[in-house]
Amino acid sequence: MNYKTPGVYVEEHAKFPPSVAQVETAIPAFIGYSDKGPRNEPTRISSMLEYETIFGKANEEAFEITIEDTSVEANVVLSPFKMYYAMQMYFANGGGPCYIVSVGDLESGFPSTVNPSDLKAGLATLEKEDEPTLIVFPDGEALGNGIYSIYGDALSQAELLKDRFVIMDVVGDGPDAVKNFRAGVGVGPSGEHLKYGAAYHPKLETVLSYNYNDKKVKVNVVVPSFAGGSGEETFLSDLKSSNSDLYNQAKKAIESKRVVLIPSSAIAGVYAKVDSTSGVWKAPANVGLSYVVAPTEKISNEDQKTLNIDAEAGKSINAIRTFAGKGTLVWGARTLDGNSNEWKYVSVRRLFNMVEESVKKATERFVFEPNTANTWVRVQAMIENFLDQQWRDGALAGSKPEEAFYVSVGLNRTMSAQDILEGRMNIEVGLAAVRPAEFIVLRFSHKLQEA
Repeated sequence: MNYKTPGVYVEEHAKFPPSVAQVETAIPAFIGYSDKGPRNEPTRISSMLEYETIFGKANEEAFEITIEDTSVEANVVLSPFKMYYAMQMYFANGGGPCYIVSVGDLESGFPSTVNPSDLKAGLATLEKEDEPTLIVFPDGEALGNGIYSIYGDALSQAELLKDRFVIMDVVGDGPDAVKNFRAGVGVGPSGEHLKYGAAYHPKLETVLSYNYNDKKVKVNVVVPSFAGGSGEETFLSDLKSSNSDLYNQAKKAIESKRVVLIPSSAIAGVYAKVDSTSGVWKAPANVGLSYVVAPTEKISNEDQKTLNIDAEAGKSINAIRTFAGKGTLVWGARTLDGNSNEWKYVSVRRLFNMVEESVKKATERFVFEPNTANTWVRVQAMIENFLDQQWRDGALAGSKPEEAFYVSVGLNRTMSAQDILEGRMNIEVGLAAVRPAEFIVLRFSHKLQEA
C-alpha cells in the first residue's frame, strides 16, 4: 500500500497455504428413458421419491392373465425401458446423489424401442456437466450388441475429460455374450480408453415386481363360470368386484414375475456405498448386493478364469456370484484394461481420477500468478498437504509420506527457462496407490515334531 494519510492501518497476511478440496467420487449419471420429466437435461436428484416426483414411475407392462379351472397364469410382453427399476436398485445398494438424463418420455410420445441416437444425444449432453463421475445406461440391454458402440463413445468421453468412469454390462446370456462383448467394445483411437471403464456379468434376478395397471390387464377365462362371466372381454379390475379370490390369485401371479436387470445400476450403488464407508481407494468388490434373488447364471471358479483374465485383449469382466451363506457378491475388481499393471484395478483408476480432478480445481487459482519460486512453493505445499491427508486416510501405500507420494515443481526440475518464457508451470505428482489383494495364497506345510 502507498500510504499518504496519517493514521493506523490493518493488514492481514496469509500464513497458511491454500488447500485442495476433495471432489465427489460417486455421482452417477443414468442415461435412458423415463415416464416424464425434462428431456436431454441432466437433472440432479438424491432420492427415489425425488425421482418419482420429477420423472414418474415405470412403464406399465402388458400383462395378460389366463384362468383355466382354478389355475391362474400370467404372461407378459415386457417393454425395454428399465430406468425406474434401475433407480430402485441403485438406491437400495447404497446410492446417493446422482444425475438423470432422460432421452425420451411419455408426454412427448414414448417410443416403443430404445433408439441408439437418443442415448448418444444424452451422452453428448452429459459432456457439459462437471459433477458426474460415473456413466450408466440402464436401457442398454434392449440394443443388444448395438450398445457396445455407445460404450465406446462413453469411454472416449471419460478419457477426454478424465473425471468419469463407465460401468458397462455384458448383454445377453451364455458364453457367446462374453465373446460378443469383447469383440464389440473397441480399444478406441488412442488405445487407452479401456482403463476408464469396467464390465460386469451376468444379469440379476431382483425382488422387484413389474408395474402394471388393473384396467389394462386382459383376463382370458377358459372356464367363464369361475370369473362370473360368459366369455365377454374381462380385465383384472373387473375381477376385483366379481371374484376377489381369482383377483388375488391373478395379482399374485403377476407379482411373481420378478424384474431381471443388467447389473450396472446396482454396481453404481456399490461404488457409492464403498466410497462413503471406506474410500474411493477401496475396491468395490466382495460386497453383497441388496434386492437380488440370484444372478441369472451361475459362475464357477473355472468359469471366472476366462472372465477375469483375457490373455488376448486384456478385456477383464467382473463376475457376480452367489456363495453359500454369503448371498450374491460382486466378485471382481478389474477395469476393462485388465492386462495393464498400472490401470488393472477399478479402485486405482478412480483414485487417480479423484486426485487429478481435485488438484486441478485447486490449482486453477494460480492461473496468471507470477511463475516464480514463491508461487511454486505455495503450489507444492498445497498439493503435499492434500496427499499427506490421503496417505493418512489409507489411500496411499508406504510407511512414511515420502514413500507414498512426491510433488515436484521448479526451474531445472520440471521446467526449463523456455517453459517459463512460454507461460508454462509444470508440476509433477507421483502416487503409490494401494492395490487390492486379489489373490490371497495360504501356504501350509507339515511341521516336524521336535523332541
